[in-house]
Amino acid sequence: MRATRLGLFAWIGLIALQPAWYLWLAPPANGQGLLALGLMLVPLLLPLLALRSGYGRMLTWIGIVSLFYFGHGIVAAYAVPATRVPALLQVALCLGLIGALGWSAISAKRRARRSAPP
Repeated sequence: MRATRLGLFAWIGLIALQPAWYLWLAPPANGQGLLALGLMLVPLLLPLLALRSGYGRMLTWIGIVSLFYFGHGIVAAYAVPATRVPALLQVALCLGLIGALGWSAISAKRRARRSAPP
C-alpha cells in the first residue's frame, strides 16, 4: 500500500473519530457536543478546498492541520482522564498521517533522483 493512501486513511479516520468522540465516547461536560463537533470537524475538511490546486497541495494542508490535532490529543489525554482513549487514538492517527506523508515525500525525492539524468 502506498504511503499517500495510508495517510488518506488516517485522515479519514480523524474525520470519523470526531463525531464518535464528541457525541458518543466522551461528550463535553457542558452538553455542547454539537458545538464542539463543529469546531473540531471543520478544520479537518478545509484541505478539500486545496484539492483544486492539486493532490499534493491537499496532502500538505492535511499534514499541517493534523499537527493541531496531535497537540490537542496530547493535551486532552493528559488533562481530561475521561477523554484519554479517544485522545490517544487521535494522537496515533496523527502520527500515522504525518509519518505517511513524510514517507511519501522521501519516496518522491528518491524517485526523482533516480530518474534525473547524471
